[in-house]
Amino acid sequence: MSGAWGAMSGAWGAMSGAWGAMSGGWGAMSGGWGAMSGAWGAMSGGAAGPRVLGPTVDDQTRCVHYRTPLDVIAIRFACCGEFYPCHACHAETADHPAQQWPVDRRGERAVLCGVCTTTLAIADYLEADSCPECGAAFNPGCKLHTELYFQV
Repeated sequence: MSGAWGAMSGAWGAMSGAWGAMSGGWGAMSGGWGAMSGAWGAMSGGAAGPRVLGPTVDDQTRCVHYRTPLDVIAIRFACCGEFYPCHACHAETADHPAQQWPVDRRGERAVLCGVCTTTLAIADYLEADSCPECGAAFNPGCKLHTELYFQV
């Protein structure tokens, strides 16, 4: 990247494709968000954890819709098997409607802690207020959206 944001390093600069496809800083983005590589630019997978699609704003899975200090999870969607930070990210960037995880699949590891990259079983996440691995607190407001991701 060149321009004002080109000198960034660390968490922002290390994201693969997330903001790296832009040149000349924010104002020179050609083609708007859709011109960025991937589905709005995906966080890199591998040792840093699974790939998270959607308009993420940092390497702990926060997105443009939910970015408080407690918004540190991403959910693997039942319909496509891809991780997204939230229902709005999936709606904006996936080419299909979201599907809920059925109750009988609560053992699936489908919730990613963006702090430590541990993937939790759905049942464990639904009972937790924080990550059992690293202790990172989860946003209690997410419980208001449970039915968007999981059958209740």
